[in-house]
Amino acid sequence: MADHPLDRPDWHALQSRQAQFSLGGSLAKRYVADVSIFAAARNDRPESHAAFRELIPADGTVIHLRTGEGPLPAGTQAEVSAQAVQMVATEIRAGAGAAPIESLGEADAPEMLALATLTRPGPFFENTHRLGSFWGIRQHGRLVAMAGERMKLDGFTEVSGVCTHPDFRGRGYAAVLSRMVSDAILRRGETPFLHAYAANTVAIDLYRSLGFAVRAPFVVTVLSRSNDDRSGEGAH
Repeated sequence: MADHPLDRPDWHALQSRQAQFSLGGSLAKRYVADVSIFAAARNDRPESHAAFRELIPADGTVIHLRTGEGPLPAGTQAEVSAQAVQMVATEIRAGAGAAPIESLGEADAPEMLALATLTRPGPFFENTHRLGSFWGIRQHGRLVAMAGERMKLDGFTEVSGVCTHPDFRGRGYAAVLSRMVSDAILRRGETPFLHAYAANTVAIDLYRSLGFAVRAPFVVTVLSRSNDDRSGEGAH
């Protein structure tokens, strides 16, 4: 039985709507490094795992995201692994609360990166903002909250980059922005989805209040090449 596209969202995004950000071939793909750190194999066959391993920088890491506790690709090792959930929404509940929201673009990229670096909503790099549309809230000209889109595959778009500066939390900005991003995705005829660490019950409760429901448990693993693989590389 074939995987559901959301079981390997990064793979399906990189071979469809986000192919322009892709490195790799027909068995494994990863995002270019200044956009994202996610990488995926087409399936769990040995040849796909071998291709996946080759996409990991000799001195770096990638993030492996999928359902279940499947075996790590040979020649890799887990630096960090955490339980997560994937959530989807078929409709978004209306809410009270409002804030002046603006579209963010290239001119806002340095501020977006600075806010994400401070608040750590997930991997965010110099050109992550190019993956999709982002919106933000400013106070006195300062970007204090944002949310946007990350993985895009046929029929689905991920809500991501949701963050608020610590000085401005508790004002409902995350809910307002997440609702706007999700509504925009639904209006395009797509299904919004997102990922949250299982331990982050505050975020999960927020997304439930908006209309999201857990679709599946996920495992998020930061992978590097194993020590044996690194040492063997230098002999070539």
